[in-house]
Amino acid sequence: MITNPKSYSLFFRFIEAYAPLGFRGIDRNDPLMVEFEDMMEENDQFLYAGDFLQFKILFASKRSTQMIGIDPAELNPYHFSEAAHPDDSIKLSLGRAKNIKHANELYIAKSGHAILSGNIRMRNAEGSYNDLLNQCLLFYSEIYKTVFIIVIYTNVDRFKLKKNKSHYYVGDDMSMLRYPDEDLLNIGSPLSARESEIVRLIKDGMHTEQIAKKLFLSVHTVNTHRGNILTKTGFGTISELIIDFQKRGLL
Repeated sequence: MITNPKSYSLFFRFIEAYAPLGFRGIDRNDPLMVEFEDMMEENDQFLYAGDFLQFKILFASKRSTQMIGIDPAELNPYHFSEAAHPDDSIKLSLGRAKNIKHANELYIAKSGHAILSGNIRMRNAEGSYNDLLNQCLLFYSEIYKTVFIIVIYTNVDRFKLKKNKSHYYVGDDMSMLRYPDEDLLNIGSPLSARESEIVRLIKDGMHTEQIAKKLFLSVHTVNTHRGNILTKTGFGTISELIIDFQKRGLL
């Protein structure tokens, strides 16, 4: 019986039980797994475990069928690109690049863990989109000499985020790996998706006129965004902001 569906204790029990087995041969009739699946049903979540270096999903829970329309036995990493909302494709690519970076660092160090989380819109089995919190735990396995990835997706449509707010976290604080609440979901960049896109283009060396042409905006609109970016973040220049965001994993 699930005593607290919003506790992540079952996720850690899942890892403790199946990481030594390389997340292979998991018996779905195991009482732990039955309780685990019941909890995810109640929490509107699904999980997958994979070998990051092999780019392979080793196990996925049942609710992948309802939440992104893919049977757990058929789920592979490419399905997430297909299910993601077109407007969130850049966000998905940036998240994947961050995962690769941290997985490589863990593999080189032969130890440690990293947590990366963000929200992204995904198409469900009915063809509409839900806002999902994507929580990734990467950790090095000395037994298998690889980096495992555990990803928990939670439907967070019912939460009210601050206007133009998008959750984002990169670090190693295990307290960030918890059932979502409004405080957790409002951690991240204060910038809107458009403002974040403009910052990335500036980082890539583009000037205002080039950005305006690329995004089909007027030069005036881009300059307004630039001013709003500095006002929201309190930096004197975009260059200072970029250095800070890179240090915090926001770029």
